[in-house]
Amino acid sequence: MTKLLPLSLVAATILAGCAAGPAKAPSGEPGVAALDVRRTAADAAALDAIAATYLRLSLEIGTHEPGYIDAYYGPAELKAAAEANPREKAALLAATRALLAETDRTARRLSNPLARRRAAFLSAQLRAAETRLMMMDGTRFAFVDEAERLFGVRPQLKPLASYDTELAKIEALVPGKGPLADRVEAYLDAFTIPKDRLRPTFEAAIAHCRRRSLAHIPMPAEESFRLEFVTDKSWSGYNYYQGGYHSLIQVNTDLPIRLSRALDLGCHEGYPGHHLLNMKLEEKLVKERGWAEFSVYPLYSPQSLIAEGSANYGIDLSFPGEAKAATERDILMPIAGIAVPADDRYWQLLAAIKRASGARLTIAQQYLDGEIDRSTAVALTQKYLLVSQPRAEQSVRFTEQYRSYVINYGLGEAMVRAYVERGRPSRDEMWRRMERIVSEPTLPSDLMER
Repeated sequence: MTKLLPLSLVAATILAGCAAGPAKAPSGEPGVAALDVRRTAADAAALDAIAATYLRLSLEIGTHEPGYIDAYYGPAELKAAAEANPREKAALLAATRALLAETDRTARRLSNPLARRRAAFLSAQLRAAETRLMMMDGTRFAFVDEAERLFGVRPQLKPLASYDTELAKIEALVPGKGPLADRVEAYLDAFTIPKDRLRPTFEAAIAHCRRRSLAHIPMPAEESFRLEFVTDKSWSGYNYYQGGYHSLIQVNTDLPIRLSRALDLGCHEGYPGHHLLNMKLEEKLVKERGWAEFSVYPLYSPQSLIAEGSANYGIDLSFPGEAKAATERDILMPIAGIAVPADDRYWQLLAAIKRASGARLTIAQQYLDGEIDRSTAVALTQKYLLVSQPRAEQSVRFTEQYRSYVINYGLGEAMVRAYVERGRPSRDEMWRRMERIVSEPTLPSDLMER
């Protein structure tokens, strides 16, 4: 089993070696402890140099694709310099490959576990950068190859027919005439949040997500976020991390927003999702350790599988069992002015819909690999995700814009869940594992059982 090594343990080991002093061998040559300290310092310096080059590379690549850089909170002058004179894509590709080779050479001589993990993270990010540069220049990969090269894991996709059993269960929950997707939409429309109650509902939801996360994971006292409602987006919510422990959280109102999205987005975009992850990386790795590579977040990289997976799993971690339904029923529905249902059918339906949501990945693969056309992708999205045509169109538009990025949600959540819940740990231990994921240089491979 692969375990994420707590930073505190590594730090304590290094400090203990420093405290022992430069022991001398009988011959008068430097002792083993002193050599270890020097080697650790040399390794750190080598990785710092690689990180500085990686940072500049990432910022330059970002000038060639809007949205490539999801977050940057390093020195403004570095970003300005990269944007003022960026290299062409071919030169950046060559530089990326050269830095990747240097990183791999450096990694082979590292002995410190945390240094090895740092080097592995840099290598994985650089491999993704190489792939994205190739894609910017017109190279196309098969869906699963693209996903593996960008996000560090090869998805195993199920045939669409495997989700038909879930559709049959949903059929039983929402009986009647007409297409099943239309019946589901009509039923869920009763749980739409009125526009004039969106802000208080979402603010209450995010506050509850924060409270439950803060009970287990400490946060900087000055952390904050700003909530905005926007339109004309292919996504339903987005977190723009600003640095300094502050985020801008945006919620798209192109389509009516159901109550189920309040806690989902509150956890996913806020706590213990993107806002918390970025805060902990800034706090623990950038500010405490000076690791500059974590001050930039390229969207198309293994970092995104960790970010989306932990954000999605954070919903169930924060609201286990009946806690989510109870919070919606007792707190959010009254704020939103939504009538509380007389039974649990609403929550049973949402759970069944989620179990069928893996169909989205298969539809994306078939569409992007040219096996089906756009109209078929929309129709299949309606059928298996049980949404209206406008919502299906939005989903397909997201796939067109972000391509294999869609694997990071469901597959990422499954991988984080498997790691956090492995061995049936206590609730406190589950939160400790979650904190390690979002505070350390974590890759998808770190989550896998060995």
